[in-house]
Amino acid sequence: MKINDIKELSIQINLNGLSFCILNKTQNSIEFLNTITFDVKQTPDEVLQLLKEELSQQTVFSEDFNAVRVIHQNELSTLVPEELYDEQYKTDYLKFNSRILRNDFITEDRLSTNNSVNVYVPYVNINNYIFDTFGAFEYKHASSILIDALLNLTQEPEEDLTAKAKVYIHVNTASIELLVVNGTQLELFNTFEYYSKEDFLYYILFVFEQLKLDPETTEVELAGHISLGDELYVLLYTYIRHLNFVDKDYNYAIDTDLDRRYLYHYFLILNSFECA
Repeated sequence: MKINDIKELSIQINLNGLSFCILNKTQNSIEFLNTITFDVKQTPDEVLQLLKEELSQQTVFSEDFNAVRVIHQNELSTLVPEELYDEQYKTDYLKFNSRILRNDFITEDRLSTNNSVNVYVPYVNINNYIFDTFGAFEYKHASSILIDALLNLTQEPEEDLTAKAKVYIHVNTASIELLVVNGTQLELFNTFEYYSKEDFLYYILFVFEQLKLDPETTEVELAGHISLGDELYVLLYTYIRHLNFVDKDYNYAIDTDLDRRYLYHYFLILNSFECA
Protein backbone atom coordinates (compact mmCIF):
# COMPACT_ATOMS: atom_id res chain seq x y z
CA MET A 1 0.00 0.00 0.00
CA LYS A 2 1.22 3.45 -0.81
CA ILE A 3 1.28 5.72 2.20
CA ASN A 4 -1.30 8.04 0.65
CA ASP A 5 -3.75 5.35 -0.47
CA ILE A 6 -7.32 6.24 0.45
CA LYS A 7 -9.13 3.28 1.98
CA GLU A 8 -12.65 2.69 3.25
CA LEU A 9 -13.88 -0.10 5.52
CA SER A 10 -17.42 -1.47 5.53
CA ILE A 11 -18.68 -3.83 8.26
CA GLN A 12 -21.99 -5.70 8.01
CA ILE A 13 -23.55 -6.70 11.34
CA ASN A 14 -26.07 -9.51 11.62
CA LEU A 15 -26.87 -11.70 14.64
CA ASN A 16 -26.11 -14.67 12.38
CA GLY A 17 -22.80 -13.43 10.97
CA LEU A 18 -20.36 -10.67 10.05
CA SER A 19 -19.01 -9.39 6.75
CA PHE A 20 -16.05 -7.11 6.05
CA CYS A 21 -14.97 -5.27 2.93
CA ILE A 22 -12.11 -2.86 2.22
CA LEU A 23 -12.21 -0.54 -0.79
CA ASN A 24 -8.95 1.04 -1.91
CA LYS A 25 -10.25 4.21 -3.54
CA THR A 26 -6.81 5.22 -4.77
CA GLN A 27 -6.43 1.96 -6.71
CA ASN A 28 -10.21 1.77 -7.30
CA SER A 29 -10.32 -1.83 -6.16
CA ILE A 30 -11.80 -4.13 -3.52
CA GLU A 31 -8.78 -5.60 -1.77
CA PHE A 32 -10.41 -7.45 1.14
CA LEU A 33 -13.75 -9.25 1.31
CA ASN A 34 -14.74 -11.78 3.96
CA THR A 35 -17.90 -13.23 5.50
CA ILE A 36 -18.20 -15.15 8.77
CA THR A 37 -21.33 -17.22 9.48
CA PHE A 38 -22.14 -18.16 13.08
CA ASP A 39 -23.34 -21.68 13.93
CA VAL A 40 -26.24 -20.26 15.96
CA LYS A 41 -27.89 -16.87 16.27
CA GLN A 42 -26.01 -14.66 18.73
CA THR A 43 -27.08 -11.86 21.05
CA PRO A 44 -25.89 -8.30 20.31
CA ASP A 45 -23.37 -8.59 23.17
CA GLU A 46 -22.02 -11.87 21.80
CA VAL A 47 -21.73 -10.38 18.31
CA LEU A 48 -19.78 -7.46 19.77
CA GLN A 49 -17.29 -9.85 21.35
CA LEU A 50 -16.89 -11.79 18.10
CA LEU A 51 -16.42 -8.53 16.21
CA LYS A 52 -13.69 -7.43 18.62
CA GLU A 53 -11.89 -10.75 18.15
CA GLU A 54 -12.04 -10.52 14.37
CA LEU A 55 -10.83 -6.92 14.21
CA SER A 56 -7.93 -7.69 16.55
CA GLN A 57 -6.82 -10.84 14.72
CA GLN A 58 -6.74 -9.49 11.15
CA THR A 59 -3.85 -7.13 10.42
CA VAL A 60 -5.76 -5.47 7.56
CA PHE A 61 -7.99 -3.75 10.12
CA SER A 62 -5.06 -2.01 11.80
CA GLU A 63 -4.59 0.34 8.83
CA ASP A 64 -5.83 3.92 8.79
CA PHE A 65 -9.19 4.24 7.05
CA ASN A 66 -10.49 7.44 5.53
CA ALA A 67 -14.06 6.26 6.06
CA VAL A 68 -15.69 3.52 8.11
CA ARG A 69 -19.31 2.46 7.71
CA VAL A 70 -21.45 -0.03 9.57
CA ILE A 71 -24.44 -1.86 8.07
CA HIS A 72 -27.05 -2.89 10.63
CA GLN A 73 -29.00 -5.88 9.38
CA ASN A 74 -32.08 -6.86 11.39
CA GLU A 75 -35.86 -7.01 11.10
CA LEU A 76 -36.37 -3.86 13.21
CA SER A 77 -37.13 -1.40 10.42
CA THR A 78 -40.07 0.12 8.59
CA LEU A 79 -40.52 2.44 5.59
CA VAL A 80 -42.53 5.65 5.85
CA PRO A 81 -43.36 7.92 2.87
CA GLU A 82 -41.34 11.11 3.25
CA GLU A 83 -44.37 13.40 2.95
CA LEU A 84 -46.04 11.59 5.88
CA TYR A 85 -42.98 11.32 8.11
CA ASP A 86 -42.86 13.19 11.42
CA GLU A 87 -39.76 12.55 13.53
CA GLN A 88 -41.62 12.78 16.84
CA TYR A 89 -43.67 9.71 15.86
CA LYS A 90 -40.85 7.45 14.73
CA THR A 91 -41.33 5.09 17.67
CA ASP A 92 -44.99 4.74 16.72
CA TYR A 93 -44.13 3.95 13.10
CA LEU A 94 -41.77 1.19 14.13
CA LYS A 95 -43.84 -0.47 16.84
CA PHE A 96 -46.63 -1.29 14.39
CA ASN A 97 -44.31 -3.64 12.48
CA SER A 98 -41.61 -4.59 14.98
CA ARG A 99 -41.22 -5.69 18.57
CA ILE A 100 -39.20 -2.94 20.21
CA LEU A 101 -38.15 -2.25 23.79
CA ARG A 102 -38.79 0.90 25.76
CA ASN A 103 -35.10 1.87 25.83
CA ASP A 104 -34.32 1.06 22.17
CA PHE A 105 -32.56 3.84 20.27
CA ILE A 106 -34.45 4.59 17.06
CA THR A 107 -32.98 6.42 14.08
CA GLU A 108 -33.69 6.80 10.37
CA ASP A 109 -32.18 6.80 6.88
CA ARG A 110 -33.45 9.04 4.09
CA LEU A 111 -33.95 7.24 0.77
CA SER A 112 -33.92 9.56 -2.22
CA THR A 113 -34.60 6.74 -4.69
CA ASN A 114 -38.22 6.44 -3.57
CA ASN A 115 -38.71 9.49 -1.33
CA SER A 116 -39.12 7.52 1.87
CA VAL A 117 -37.70 7.36 5.38
CA ASN A 118 -36.41 4.07 6.79
CA VAL A 119 -36.98 4.01 10.56
CA TYR A 120 -34.95 1.38 12.44
CA VAL A 121 -33.14 0.22 15.56
CA PRO A 122 -29.34 -0.02 15.16
CA TYR A 123 -27.05 -2.08 17.39
CA VAL A 124 -25.98 0.70 19.74
CA ASN A 125 -23.30 -1.39 21.46
CA ILE A 126 -21.66 -1.98 18.06
CA ASN A 127 -21.84 1.72 17.19
CA ASN A 128 -20.22 2.69 20.49
CA TYR A 129 -17.38 0.23 19.98
CA ILE A 130 -16.75 1.28 16.37
CA PHE A 131 -16.60 4.93 17.44
CA ASP A 132 -14.13 4.11 20.23
CA THR A 133 -11.99 2.09 17.81
CA PHE A 134 -12.08 4.12 14.58
CA GLY A 135 -13.51 7.50 15.52
CA ALA A 136 -16.23 9.11 13.41
CA PHE A 137 -18.08 6.69 11.13
CA GLU A 138 -21.30 6.32 9.14
CA TYR A 139 -24.02 3.74 9.61
CA LYS A 140 -27.11 2.62 7.72
CA HIS A 141 -29.70 -0.08 7.83
CA ALA A 142 -29.17 -2.95 5.41
CA SER A 143 -32.59 -2.47 3.85
CA SER A 144 -31.75 1.14 2.96
CA ILE A 145 -28.75 -0.03 0.95
CA LEU A 146 -30.69 -2.84 -0.74
CA ILE A 147 -33.58 -0.59 -1.73
CA ASP A 148 -31.30 2.15 -3.08
CA ALA A 149 -29.08 -0.31 -4.95
CA LEU A 150 -31.91 -2.29 -6.54
CA LEU A 151 -33.97 0.75 -7.51
CA ASN A 152 -30.86 2.24 -9.08
CA LEU A 153 -30.46 -0.99 -11.06
CA THR A 154 -33.95 -0.58 -12.52
CA GLN A 155 -32.99 2.87 -13.79
CA GLU A 156 -30.10 1.60 -15.92
CA PRO A 157 -30.66 2.07 -19.70
CA GLU A 158 -30.76 -1.63 -20.53
CA GLU A 159 -33.61 -2.32 -18.11
CA ASP A 160 -36.98 -2.95 -19.76
CA LEU A 161 -39.29 -0.66 -17.79
CA THR A 162 -42.35 -1.90 -19.66
CA ALA A 163 -41.93 -5.32 -18.09
CA LYS A 164 -44.17 -6.64 -15.35
CA ALA A 165 -43.26 -6.49 -11.68
CA LYS A 166 -39.91 -8.02 -10.80
CA VAL A 167 -39.13 -9.69 -7.47
CA TYR A 168 -35.74 -9.37 -5.75
CA ILE A 169 -34.87 -11.71 -2.89
CA HIS A 170 -31.78 -11.15 -0.74
CA VAL A 171 -31.11 -14.33 1.22
CA ASN A 172 -29.42 -14.45 4.62
CA THR A 173 -28.72 -17.38 6.94
CA ALA A 174 -32.09 -17.10 8.73
CA SER A 175 -33.93 -14.27 7.01
CA ILE A 176 -34.75 -12.79 3.63
CA GLU A 177 -35.32 -9.27 2.39
CA LEU A 178 -37.91 -9.26 -0.38
CA LEU A 179 -38.60 -6.39 -2.77
CA VAL A 180 -41.17 -6.12 -5.53
CA VAL A 181 -40.33 -3.44 -8.09
CA ASN A 182 -42.71 -2.36 -10.84
CA GLY A 183 -40.88 -0.29 -13.43
CA THR A 184 -38.86 2.06 -11.22
CA GLN A 185 -41.37 2.03 -8.35
CA LEU A 186 -40.99 0.03 -5.14
CA GLU A 187 -44.26 -1.83 -4.72
CA LEU A 188 -43.33 -3.85 -1.62
CA PHE A 189 -40.47 -4.36 0.79
CA ASN A 190 -40.47 -6.75 3.71
CA THR A 191 -38.13 -8.82 5.85
CA PHE A 192 -39.03 -12.37 6.85
CA GLU A 193 -37.27 -14.60 9.36
CA TYR A 194 -37.31 -18.28 8.45
CA TYR A 195 -36.46 -21.36 10.51
CA SER A 196 -36.84 -24.02 7.83
CA LYS A 197 -36.80 -24.32 4.05
CA GLU A 198 -40.60 -24.58 4.21
CA ASP A 199 -40.76 -21.19 5.96
CA PHE A 200 -38.49 -19.74 3.29
CA LEU A 201 -40.78 -20.92 0.50
CA TYR A 202 -44.00 -20.01 2.31
CA TYR A 203 -43.15 -16.32 2.75
CA ILE A 204 -42.13 -15.93 -0.88
CA LEU A 205 -45.22 -17.65 -2.25
CA PHE A 206 -47.36 -15.66 0.19
CA VAL A 207 -46.11 -12.42 -1.38
CA PHE A 208 -46.81 -13.81 -4.85
CA GLU A 209 -50.36 -14.66 -3.79
CA GLN A 210 -51.04 -11.32 -2.10
CA LEU A 211 -49.79 -9.29 -5.07
CA LYS A 212 -51.32 -11.69 -7.60
CA LEU A 213 -47.96 -12.40 -9.23
CA ASP A 214 -47.74 -15.36 -11.59
CA PRO A 215 -44.92 -17.77 -10.56
CA GLU A 216 -44.75 -19.00 -14.17
CA THR A 217 -43.98 -15.60 -15.69
CA THR A 218 -42.67 -13.26 -12.95
CA GLU A 219 -38.91 -12.74 -13.00
CA VAL A 220 -37.10 -13.28 -9.71
CA GLU A 221 -33.53 -12.15 -9.07
CA LEU A 222 -31.57 -13.59 -6.17
CA ALA A 223 -28.66 -12.30 -4.12
CA GLY A 224 -26.94 -13.16 -0.88
CA HIS A 225 -26.59 -16.57 0.76
CA ILE A 226 -27.95 -18.79 -2.02
CA SER A 227 -26.35 -20.70 -4.89
CA LEU A 228 -27.41 -22.54 -8.02
CA GLY A 229 -28.36 -26.08 -7.07
CA ASP A 230 -28.44 -25.68 -3.29
CA GLU A 231 -31.46 -26.76 -1.24
CA LEU A 232 -33.22 -23.39 -1.15
CA TYR A 233 -32.64 -22.73 -4.84
CA VAL A 234 -33.95 -26.15 -5.90
CA LEU A 235 -37.05 -25.75 -3.72
CA LEU A 236 -37.74 -22.28 -5.08
CA TYR A 237 -37.26 -23.40 -8.68
CA THR A 238 -39.90 -26.08 -8.16
CA TYR A 239 -42.50 -23.32 -7.87
CA ILE A 240 -41.00 -20.31 -9.66
CA ARG A 241 -39.75 -20.64 -13.23
CA HIS A 242 -37.68 -17.53 -13.91
CA LEU A 243 -34.84 -17.46 -11.37
CA ASN A 244 -31.66 -15.48 -11.98
CA PHE A 245 -28.90 -14.01 -9.85
CA VAL A 246 -28.49 -10.25 -9.60
CA ASP A 247 -25.84 -9.20 -12.09
CA LYS A 248 -24.24 -5.80 -11.62
CA ASP A 249 -21.14 -4.11 -12.96
CA TYR A 250 -19.29 -2.33 -10.18
CA ASN A 251 -17.23 0.79 -10.61
CA TYR A 252 -14.16 -0.83 -9.10
CA ALA A 253 -12.00 -3.89 -9.66
CA ILE A 254 -12.16 -6.96 -7.42
CA ASP A 255 -8.60 -7.80 -6.38
CA THR A 256 -9.48 -10.78 -4.18
CA ASP A 257 -9.55 -14.39 -5.45
CA LEU A 258 -13.34 -14.24 -5.72
CA ASP A 259 -14.88 -15.31 -9.03
CA ARG A 260 -16.89 -12.36 -10.35
CA ARG A 261 -19.76 -14.72 -11.16
CA TYR A 262 -20.41 -15.00 -7.43
CA LEU A 263 -20.38 -11.32 -6.52
CA TYR A 264 -24.12 -11.55 -5.86
CA HIS A 265 -23.22 -13.30 -2.58
CA TYR A 266 -21.77 -9.96 -1.42
CA PHE A 267 -24.31 -7.65 -3.07
CA LEU A 268 -25.21 -5.84 0.14
CA ILE A 269 -21.75 -4.97 1.42
CA LEU A 270 -20.35 -4.15 -2.04
CA ASN A 271 -23.16 -1.66 -2.58
CA SER A 272 -22.54 0.00 0.79
CA PHE A 273 -19.77 2.04 -0.84
CA GLU A 274 -22.02 3.25 -3.66
CA CYS A 275 -25.03 3.97 -1.44
CA ALA A 276 -23.10 5.89 1.21
